[in-house]
Formats: sequence, structure tokens, C-alpha cells
Amino acid sequence: MPKTPPPSGPPQRPSDAAARRSLIAAARQLSVSVDALPFASPVTHVYNPLQYAWESHRRYLELCQPSTTRVLFLGMNPGPWGMAQTGVPFGQVEAVRDWLGIDAQVDRPASENPKRPIQGFGCRRSEVSGQRLWGLFRDRFGEPTAFFREHFVFNYCPLVFMEASGRNRTPDKLPAAERQPLDAVCDEHLSQVLRILRPEVVIGVGGYAEACLRRVVDGGGQACRVARVLHPSPASPLANRGWGQQASAELIAAGVW
Repeated sequence: MPKTPPPSGPPQRPSDAAARRSLIAAARQLSVSVDALPFASPVTHVYNPLQYAWESHRRYLELCQPSTTRVLFLGMNPGPWGMAQTGVPFGQVEAVRDWLGIDAQVDRPASENPKRPIQGFGCRRSEVSGQRLWGLFRDRFGEPTAFFREHFVFNYCPLVFMEASGRNRTPDKLPAAERQPLDAVCDEHLSQVLRILRPEVVIGVGGYAEACLRRVVDGGGQACRVARVLHPSPASPLANRGWGQQASAELIAAGVW
């Protein structure tokens, strides 16, 4: 009896439930891996919201629709008033609670800088970058389900780095001896996410995230296109001049929207 020929065409995506389980497992492993990395002065405190805000992060991953995800946005690392508090990328409290519908118990880091306490969803400070990013998506799509049908947002690095003064220290400012092992772990996680979701387009939110995407996509032979949008940080004078309109124009010009 002749053998049945193997199916032709690209491999089938896993079911959404299976893909979400893979995303959750990958995030768990990322959390363990980054916790094992050492960081020295001037960094005095390292927060890992994948550990102390795991429940809200897990609920966020459950919003992903892997089988139809076309566009992946990538940020750099958590902001002190956003994901550091809520466990959600660019996670300004009001956006996460009132638009995404996530409100979970958030614990505290084992070693907490008294100048940057973790207050979870009780935090009254606003993450401007998250307010702008999720605000743009809310204004364009109306309902979260419409956004998540084809889009998702991740951060490249899950850690928050702080100096004794409470000053935020971004990953690009770490010395090479610390940054390179961190990049290796985060590159592997990003590569896993790309294999699971298989997006058509990956968008770096800012130059650092774009560079990380290009390194991983080029190095792993990923079949996706890399683009970039202006970072919504209030530290950017350009972003303070109508970030939403500029980002929308960039995404339309890139053929994403």
C-alpha cells in the first residue's frame, strides 16, 4: 500500500491555547534565567516583575491571539511606573486596569528601593509612555479584542535597574560584561516568541528595541519584516509633539496600518 505523502506548504500554527501555554512557559524560563544574572554598582536594585507581578503578566499573555497575530511591538524594558507596577508591558495602571481589564495582586520585590516602592495597581504615578502607547491603541481599535486580534506587545528585557538614588538605569547603559549575558538570555526568549507567534511585522518601539529585533531576526533567519516607531517617552522632545499622530503615520508608511 503506498505511503501517504507528507503535507505540503508551511507548517501549521499550533492552536491558540497551546501557543499561549508556550508563551507562558517561555516567560517563566526568562524570569528564572534573568534572576541568575549578577549586576553591580551603580545598580543597587533589580526588579523582576515576571516574578512579583506574575499573575497579572500571565493574564496579559492570555490576551494574545497567536493564530492571527500579524504585528508584534517590542519595547526595551519595564518603566518604574508601568510594567514595574503592573507586570504588563508599557503597563500604565489605568490602561491595564480600565482598558485591558487586568487587576491582580502584585507582591513586592525581595529587595526594594525605598525611593521606588512597588504599589501595584494602587500606584498613583502615571507611566507616560504606556499612557501614550495604549491610548493610541484604544483610540484606534476601541476594544482590546479588536487590537489583540492582530497585534501584541512585548518587552525585550523584563528587568528594571535602579541606582541607590532611585534613578532608572536602562539596559543599554549597563557595562558590556553585564549586558552581553543579559542580551543572550533576552535574545533567546525573543527568538522563542517569534517562533511561536510568527508575526509578519515586528516593530521596535524606539531604536534600542529595533536593534535587538534586527539582531535576532537576522541571526535566526526569521521570516518577518522589521520596522520602527518613535518611542513615546516624555524624555523625547519629538515624542512630546503629538506622539500618537507621528506613530500612526510611521505605521501607515510602513504598511502596518
